Amino acid sequence: MSEPAVPIAAADEEGSDAYAWWVVFVLLLAYTCSFIDRMILTLLVAPIRADLGISDTQMSLLVGFAFAVLYTVAGIPLGYIADRGNRRRLIAAGITGWSAMTAACGLAPNYLSLFLARVGVGIGEATLSPAAYSLLSDYFRKDKLGRAVAVYSIGVPLGSGIALMLGGVIVDIATNMPPVDLPGIADAAPWRLVFFMAALPGLAVALLMLLVREPARKGARVKTGRGFGGVFAFVWQHRAAFGPHFLGLSLLTLVIYGYMAWIPTFFARSHGMAPADAGFWFGIILAAGGALGLLAGGAFADKLFRSGRKDGHLITILAATIGAAPFLVLAPLMPSATLAFLCLAPAMLIASMHGGVAGAALQLITPNRFRAQVTALYFFVANLIGFGLGPTAVAAITDYGFGRDDALASSLVIVAVAALPASALLIAWGRAPFRRSVAAMEAEEQVA
Repeated sequence: MSEPAVPIAAADEEGSDAYAWWVVFVLLLAYTCSFIDRMILTLLVAPIRADLGISDTQMSLLVGFAFAVLYTVAGIPLGYIADRGNRRRLIAAGITGWSAMTAACGLAPNYLSLFLARVGVGIGEATLSPAAYSLLSDYFRKDKLGRAVAVYSIGVPLGSGIALMLGGVIVDIATNMPPVDLPGIADAAPWRLVFFMAALPGLAVALLMLLVREPARKGARVKTGRGFGGVFAFVWQHRAAFGPHFLGLSLLTLVIYGYMAWIPTFFARSHGMAPADAGFWFGIILAAGGALGLLAGGAFADKLFRSGRKDGHLITILAATIGAAPFLVLAPLMPSATLAFLCLAPAMLIASMHGGVAGAALQLITPNRFRAQVTALYFFVANLIGFGLGPTAVAAITDYGFGRDDALASSLVIVAVAALPASALLIAWGRAPFRRSVAAMEAEEQVA
């Protein structure tokens, strides 16, 4: 039995375009805070290791596994809740939760409690993007959705860039300040204070989120399954469109996450730069280039879609993948740090064009009541492959392929050369089934 039709609201029923963009701005602030809270731990490796007496392996689990495992898994049931409940309240609760867990990292008396606090940060952040994508698809027409999601996605390079650019200041606070008094921890190491500083902005954004209006749901009704497993049946039924999209984007993000994780170390090993200095300049490139690339990609995809190109979003992703590839391959091979940075600047700008477009494309081929869940599935696959394997693939080639630290540049090139052509081929292969899925969804919406 199919789910009852969801009412379709005209754009102006939810308010003006100005109000819709205000919602985007609030979501952007939330996404920026989430990435600052996510990345902050990577800047505190040395003082945390020294204070808690833990190994590199234990620290790597805090940075990656503890956060990612439930961030990816929890996103699917949280997407189910978002598809059937109040999305802005869910997001506000998630922001409050991950901010509280970030502060809890600063109070953790031992490794296990710090590990569990990082798990809590991951669960809280899993509420955001699936619900945000679903909200934006109800606030914006299809020919404006690419730009709206692109602006929201600026939170990724902005939050990561801020963390990297402030890295030197944060490390200085964490290592050179005298001990501080915290509740239950006398003479606490100063790195703990950094987590409190990172948590505070999120609490303010959570209050802003409660002021956002929940829009009426728009779009096609659900025909395949009504329960929790219905989304899996729907994605499998349309696997020709979803499969290349999920896998192609995952390979692209594998390369991007691999570079983001190792570029500061690459400059230290290959060009003798201090990691904090390399992080500062790479942070500027990431924040500025990422923001410009996202805006350009969203505008380009929307323009193609308005002109009748139903696969305009995939054309944009394909252009980003092919256009960034030469710069990503050349950057580690450059003989000087200046030339390497000059290659990374266009690489990050062009590669970032895919960011908002990838999520917006999913909204075009998914019924409203599955949009948050499909977004969560996409993030599950992309983060599992991209965030989970990208940094490790580079490290494994360096450690077990070459067996020496100074081969990091070659490892970055190998990962890019192996993954980017496969990504482009998958995206190109998925264009025709994606066009058919867009047409089918538009026909469903006419009936609804």
